[in-house]
Amino acid sequence: MTHRTAIVAACLFAAAGVLAAAASGAAPSAPVAPAAPGGAGEGSAADAYLLAPKAFRAAVGRVLPSVVRIETYGGVFDPAKLAPTPTRPGSRGRGRPGGRSRRIRAVGRPGEGPTTGLVIASDGYIVTSTFEFADAPPIITVALADGTRHVARLLGHDETRKLCVLKIDVEGLPVPATVGPDDLRVGQWAVSVGVGYGAEDPAISAGIVSATGRVFGRAVQTDANLSPANYGGPLVDIDGRVIGMCVPLSPRGGGALGGVQWYDSGIGFAVPLAGLEDVLEQMKRGEMIRAGRIGVQVAPGGKEGGVGVREIVPDSGAADAGLQKDDVILAFDGQTVRDVTHLRQLVGRHVAGDTVTLTVRRGEEELEIRVTLSAGEDQMPAPRPFNLEGPGRDGGP
Repeated sequence: MTHRTAIVAACLFAAAGVLAAAASGAAPSAPVAPAAPGGAGEGSAADAYLLAPKAFRAAVGRVLPSVVRIETYGGVFDPAKLAPTPTRPGSRGRGRPGGRSRRIRAVGRPGEGPTTGLVIASDGYIVTSTFEFADAPPIITVALADGTRHVARLLGHDETRKLCVLKIDVEGLPVPATVGPDDLRVGQWAVSVGVGYGAEDPAISAGIVSATGRVFGRAVQTDANLSPANYGGPLVDIDGRVIGMCVPLSPRGGGALGGVQWYDSGIGFAVPLAGLEDVLEQMKRGEMIRAGRIGVQVAPGGKEGGVGVREIVPDSGAADAGLQKDDVILAFDGQTVRDVTHLRQLVGRHVAGDTVTLTVRRGEEELEIRVTLSAGEDQMPAPRPFNLEGPGRDGGP
């Protein structure tokens, strides 16, 4: 056993001990120091590989009573809603000589198979991903952990987080605990849970929280494998508390199904439930939450910085607020705008209906203009498309 393997195994052993203690209700034991390579600690390191999977299953067992299986029937498939297809490794990319694209296997038509959801209220409210509902299916059924099946109604959507809420007429459902923002740390264990495959046991995948505040601050990033079968299912911590909901988000947008191209890439996203209470209440009322836009076509602002306004979109927030062509946007809600990409990030944190304050330069004058964002996306340059060829190759991460 190499020195590196011994350290990794000892870390797994320590984490597994915490997990096992949490599952049994006992207090976590003291941290276990890494064993010296070739020493007496090798037995403990070997035990770690046996204890860690058991500990992950114990964590999943805590949330499983609140996990549901969702099936949809019918609906009209629209191929235009499919996300962009990444290129095959080794190819030169779609649209270039010699390049051919391929759709990642297991990411086909939405609604072709079951998916996962999570109970968020004891009186029958369930949150899941919008992925399964891109075809607007007329029939939705939910299978609870006890095996009973119920017809569900689709309520509101949040298009910015790819979440929606279902309602079934059942009372007394178990609601899982959630992880608050103060308890979320980069590097902590994360386990994805899915019941969409139809097997008796849930499909789980272990990884870590690899980043926070991703996708305009709406998501955490994980390297635990996510797929269409567990979109809408929970990502849980070592105590079985819900970190967030697994969804096919993408930092580059991509429409109703944007984000599925990240499947099996080592990059997945989950939307935290803690702090999302107001949004969930809106969806329970059947409301639609859409991305917001200022209503401008933009251009670089020149040597003095900011972002220039090339055109004003008619019937938009910008038009209503009195923005004009050739204005230069200097600040957004008091934050200096560096360039077009930065403005895109700032706008992306908001939704349609939000009111923001823009500081603009008009000739020699600086003005503060309040703009109520309309639904849609501003015409701003987006980052280059994701390419599976890897670092340094056409924008791969």
